[in-house]
Amino acid sequence: MSLRHGMTPKMKPVAPKRTVTVSAIDIGTSKIACMIARLRPAPETDVLPRRSHGIEVIGIGHTRSAGIKGGNIVNLAEAENAVRQAVSAAEKMAGVQLESCVVSVSAGRPTSDLYAATVHVSGSSVSDHDIERVLAAGSHHSVRQGRAVLHSFPIGYAIDDTRGVKDPRGMLGRRLGVDMHVMTVDAAAVRNLMLCVERCHLSVEAMVATPYVSGLAALTDDEADLGAAVVDIGAGTTTLAVFNNGAFVHADGFSLGGRNVTMDLARGLNARIADAERVKTLHGSVLSGSADEREMITIAPADDREPAHTVSRAQLIRIIKPRAEEILEMLRDRLMNSPFAAEPRGRIVLTGGGAQLNGLAELAATVLGRQVRVGRPLGLSGLPEAAKGPAFAVAAGLLVYPQLAHVEHFEARRPSMLGNAANNNYFMRVGRWLRESF
Repeated sequence: MSLRHGMTPKMKPVAPKRTVTVSAIDIGTSKIACMIARLRPAPETDVLPRRSHGIEVIGIGHTRSAGIKGGNIVNLAEAENAVRQAVSAAEKMAGVQLESCVVSVSAGRPTSDLYAATVHVSGSSVSDHDIERVLAAGSHHSVRQGRAVLHSFPIGYAIDDTRGVKDPRGMLGRRLGVDMHVMTVDAAAVRNLMLCVERCHLSVEAMVATPYVSGLAALTDDEADLGAAVVDIGAGTTTLAVFNNGAFVHADGFSLGGRNVTMDLARGLNARIADAERVKTLHGSVLSGSADEREMITIAPADDREPAHTVSRAQLIRIIKPRAEEILEMLRDRLMNSPFAAEPRGRIVLTGGGAQLNGLAELAATVLGRQVRVGRPLGLSGLPEAAKGPAFAVAAGLLVYPQLAHVEHFEARRPSMLGNAANNNYFMRVGRWLRESF
């Protein structure tokens, strides 16, 4: 597997008949979660037919984030310590020692671009070599100074004048074309995430966009085929991924999230940030009710020398709702500039900790003018009750990703997923990538 030209690590897909153990680390602004699972070959089902393996979670650990702001590493030592705590808890529960992992990326100003490339077919029919040539030609256009390629998806082929070809192998023609969706992020953000994980003595098998893996965990195959947007509302970022015809076709994001709501509450209620987060979790809402003025909530003061005070639930809503509307309006603008605008009946699926805010799905349906639901991890066994909600969709999706990695364009790499003696080669490749890309 090559790490040249700003390409982030890409893992070899799981063999269809092989049982493997995989690990995932979701590095977020509010929490860091590590999950370990066994992927066992499973017969095709009507529920999630694109998955080749069943997923059994055998270890999970999570801790409050430190040294992370807006998905970016701002204090390497603090972030490393938090990652170590989450990994250690998951290892202890699973009874294994990790050597590598799949890592989520939510920062770095995600950008999507569409590229087209064409090559002449080398023989009378399209071969694997021709496909590799046209994919390499499409990927070549994506190289940008200071940007790292996170994902590179072929979303459709063309043979001569025939477009919309799913698999051109063996077809007759003179010219082979491809349309590619390439997602890039700021290289510095990716580099520091990799460095943080490597300092925990773990190698990075792949780095994957937060909204994409949220979609892998929370979308049904029918939703992905018919057109859907997955919106992951984290503490420091809101990111989105658009799916159409089963493919990941667009990504975007901005630096607003649930923590902004918490900070608004802390200022408006004169409370500590931790107390504001607790109040938001227990009593926060964007829906008004007739009893809101009468329902009183006790607020601990920011200064211990001041007495506690009470506020009505209506006051909380008046603080929370404007920020929630701002996030949704920014999301609406991003969706209008995406391929999702052409899918008037496409559904929106909310994931992330911010999606748990009471009434947010209903408010989103009003602001966005779409069907909206809250997404949760699908098709995983062994998840504890606390990890079955939208806040753990990213970590769950990272466990789904290995069996779907084959849809991306990448070069072959070593097959191990929990590490072996190839670590030296891995670090040599990472070092070369860092030298050549930055």
